[in-house]
Amino acid sequence: MKKHDLMIIKAELLKKLHRRGNWGESHTSFDDLPKSFRKDLRGNVKDIAEDLIKEGLLLSHPTAYGAQVSLDPKRKAEIDRIIKEVLGE
Repeated sequence: MKKHDLMIIKAELLKKLHRRGNWGESHTSFDDLPKSFRKDLRGNVKDIAEDLIKEGLLLSHPTAYGAQVSLDPKRKAEIDRIIKEVLGE
């Protein structure tokens, strides 16, 4: 997969969580992240989400019922910049 395509998936994933209001303690299931993406991209979505956790843009919340993630509110400006630069929104 091309680097540009991976950046689009990254920005779309950030946009999805932003739109849903998943910041800080408002988290969502890691396993649900790929749901709104095409089936052929779903494996890449989880890999990209793991990269976003390593970058610190996503926060991981381990729970008894599975891994949860949310956007880091301290990095809001950077997240907004990525969405705007890649998706033009």
